[in-house]
Amino acid sequence: MAVSLGIIASSISGHLWQPQGAYDALSTVTVPSGGVASVTFAGIPTGYKHLQIRMSNTVGATIRFNGDTTGSNYRYHVLLGNGSSAVSGTDPNNAYSPADGTNGTTAEILDILDYSNTSKNKTLRSLGGFDANGSGVVWLTSNLWMSTAAINSIVITATIPANARFTLYGVR
Repeated sequence: MAVSLGIIASSISGHLWQPQGAYDALSTVTVPSGGVASVTFAGIPTGYKHLQIRMSNTVGATIRFNGDTTGSNYRYHVLLGNGSSAVSGTDPNNAYSPADGTNGTTAEILDILDYSNTSKNKTLRSLGGFDANGSGVVWLTSNLWMSTAAINSIVITATIPANARFTLYGVR
Protein backbone atom coordinates (compact mmCIF):
# COMPACT_ATOMS: atom_id res chain seq x y z
CA MET A 1 0.00 0.00 0.00
CA ALA A 2 1.39 3.40 -0.99
CA VAL A 3 1.36 6.11 1.64
CA SER A 4 0.30 9.55 0.55
CA LEU A 5 2.23 12.27 2.34
CA GLY A 6 -0.60 14.69 1.64
CA ILE A 7 -3.03 12.52 3.60
CA ILE A 8 -0.62 12.11 6.50
CA ALA A 9 0.19 15.81 6.55
CA SER A 10 -3.47 16.81 6.51
CA SER A 11 -4.25 14.48 9.41
CA ILE A 12 -1.67 16.14 11.69
CA SER A 13 -1.88 19.69 10.41
CA GLY A 14 -1.55 22.25 13.18
CA HIS A 15 -0.48 19.78 15.83
CA LEU A 16 3.30 19.79 15.46
CA TRP A 17 4.24 23.42 14.94
CA GLN A 18 3.29 26.27 17.19
CA PRO A 19 4.34 29.82 16.36
CA GLN A 20 7.01 31.19 18.66
CA GLY A 21 6.53 34.67 20.04
CA ALA A 22 4.28 37.50 19.14
CA TYR A 23 4.90 41.23 18.94
CA ASP A 24 2.88 43.81 20.86
CA ALA A 25 3.40 47.46 19.91
CA LEU A 26 4.03 49.23 23.21
CA SER A 27 4.72 52.76 21.99
CA THR A 28 5.30 54.67 18.76
CA VAL A 29 6.95 58.06 18.37
CA THR A 30 6.81 60.05 15.14
CA VAL A 31 9.10 63.06 15.35
CA PRO A 32 7.44 66.43 14.71
CA SER A 33 8.70 69.12 12.36
CA GLY A 34 12.00 70.60 13.43
CA GLY A 35 13.31 67.25 14.67
CA VAL A 36 14.41 66.32 18.19
CA ALA A 37 17.65 65.41 19.95
CA SER A 38 16.31 62.33 21.73
CA VAL A 39 13.43 59.89 22.01
CA THR A 40 12.51 58.30 25.34
CA PHE A 41 10.55 55.15 26.10
CA ALA A 42 9.74 55.12 29.84
CA GLY A 43 7.69 52.85 32.07
CA ILE A 44 8.50 49.77 29.99
CA PRO A 45 6.41 46.89 31.34
CA THR A 46 7.84 43.54 32.34
CA GLY A 47 6.26 40.34 31.12
CA TYR A 48 7.89 40.05 27.72
CA LYS A 49 10.88 37.93 26.78
CA HIS A 50 12.57 40.58 24.60
CA LEU A 51 12.09 44.10 23.30
CA GLN A 52 12.44 45.31 19.74
CA ILE A 53 12.81 48.87 18.47
CA ARG A 54 12.18 49.63 14.82
CA MET A 55 13.49 53.03 13.85
CA SER A 56 14.05 55.15 10.81
CA ASN A 57 16.03 58.24 9.87
CA THR A 58 18.47 58.53 12.78
CA VAL A 59 22.03 59.77 12.54
CA GLY A 60 24.62 58.38 14.96
CA ALA A 61 22.30 57.14 17.70
CA THR A 62 23.41 56.46 21.26
CA ILE A 63 21.20 54.36 23.50
CA ARG A 64 21.14 54.53 27.29
CA PHE A 65 19.14 52.38 29.67
CA ASN A 66 17.56 53.34 33.01
CA GLY A 67 19.35 56.69 33.04
CA ASP A 68 22.81 55.03 33.08
CA THR A 69 25.16 57.47 31.35
CA THR A 70 28.39 55.76 32.44
CA GLY A 71 30.10 55.15 29.10
CA SER A 72 32.22 52.27 30.38
CA ASN A 73 29.05 50.24 31.06
CA TYR A 74 28.37 49.96 27.32
CA ARG A 75 30.11 48.20 24.41
CA TYR A 76 29.39 47.70 20.74
CA HIS A 77 30.83 45.91 17.74
CA VAL A 78 29.83 46.72 14.18
CA LEU A 79 30.24 45.25 10.72
CA LEU A 80 29.42 47.63 7.83
CA GLY A 81 29.30 46.85 4.14
CA ASN A 82 28.57 48.95 1.06
CA GLY A 83 28.58 46.34 -1.71
CA SER A 84 32.26 46.69 -2.54
CA SER A 85 34.00 46.71 0.84
CA ALA A 86 33.41 45.86 4.48
CA VAL A 87 34.60 47.54 7.65
CA SER A 88 34.43 46.38 11.25
CA GLY A 89 34.89 48.30 14.45
CA THR A 90 34.27 48.49 18.16
CA ASP A 91 33.81 51.12 20.82
CA PRO A 92 34.52 50.12 24.41
CA ASN A 93 32.79 53.18 25.86
CA ASN A 94 29.69 53.69 23.76
CA ALA A 95 26.16 52.37 23.70
CA TYR A 96 25.62 51.47 20.11
CA SER A 97 25.42 52.91 16.77
CA PRO A 98 26.70 53.17 13.30
CA ALA A 99 23.42 54.54 11.97
CA ASP A 100 23.83 57.25 9.35
CA GLY A 101 20.53 58.60 8.18
CA THR A 102 21.85 61.74 6.56
CA ASN A 103 20.02 60.78 3.40
CA GLY A 104 16.74 60.31 5.27
CA THR A 105 16.16 56.67 4.34
CA THR A 106 17.79 54.77 7.20
CA ALA A 107 15.86 51.80 8.57
CA GLU A 108 16.97 49.72 11.53
CA ILE A 109 15.72 46.97 13.82
CA LEU A 110 17.24 46.69 17.29
CA ASP A 111 16.55 43.62 19.46
CA ILE A 112 17.09 43.90 23.22
CA LEU A 113 17.35 40.35 24.49
CA ASP A 114 16.13 39.22 27.93
CA TYR A 115 15.59 42.86 28.95
CA SER A 116 13.93 41.99 32.28
CA ASN A 117 16.23 39.14 33.33
CA THR A 118 18.05 40.28 36.48
CA SER A 119 20.58 37.43 36.35
CA LYS A 120 22.61 38.63 33.38
CA ASN A 121 23.92 41.63 31.50
CA LYS A 122 21.82 42.86 28.59
CA THR A 123 22.68 41.95 24.99
CA LEU A 124 21.47 43.83 21.93
CA ARG A 125 21.73 43.20 18.22
CA SER A 126 20.74 45.35 15.31
CA LEU A 127 20.45 45.18 11.58
CA GLY A 128 20.08 48.32 9.52
CA GLY A 129 20.97 50.19 6.42
CA PHE A 130 20.16 52.88 3.93
CA ASP A 131 19.96 53.29 0.20
CA ALA A 132 21.46 56.37 -1.41
CA ASN A 133 20.18 55.74 -4.94
CA GLY A 134 22.36 52.71 -5.50
CA SER A 135 25.18 53.46 -3.07
CA GLY A 136 24.04 52.46 0.36
CA VAL A 137 25.34 50.75 3.47
CA VAL A 138 24.13 47.83 5.58
CA TRP A 139 25.31 47.05 9.09
CA LEU A 140 25.07 44.49 11.82
CA THR A 141 25.89 45.34 15.42
CA SER A 142 26.21 43.49 18.68
CA ASN A 143 25.90 45.53 21.84
CA LEU A 144 26.24 45.04 25.58
CA TRP A 145 24.97 46.91 28.59
CA MET A 146 26.92 45.66 31.59
CA SER A 147 24.09 45.68 34.09
CA THR A 148 21.78 43.02 35.45
CA ALA A 149 19.03 45.57 36.13
CA ALA A 150 15.75 45.07 34.30
CA ILE A 151 15.37 47.71 31.59
CA ASN A 152 12.50 50.07 32.34
CA SER A 153 13.51 53.10 30.27
CA ILE A 154 15.37 53.68 27.02
CA VAL A 155 16.72 57.00 25.74
CA ILE A 156 17.86 57.21 22.12
CA THR A 157 19.97 60.31 21.49
CA ALA A 158 20.85 61.28 17.93
CA THR A 159 20.25 63.78 15.22
CA ILE A 160 16.62 62.87 14.65
CA PRO A 161 14.88 64.71 11.81
CA ALA A 162 11.19 65.38 11.37
CA ASN A 163 9.09 62.32 10.47
CA ALA A 164 11.61 59.85 11.92
CA ARG A 165 9.65 56.99 13.46
CA PHE A 166 10.39 54.79 16.46
CA THR A 167 8.23 51.87 17.58
CA LEU A 168 8.91 49.80 20.69
CA TYR A 169 7.59 46.24 20.68
CA GLY A 170 7.34 43.66 23.42
CA VAL A 171 8.20 40.16 22.17
CA ARG A 172 6.48 37.27 23.95
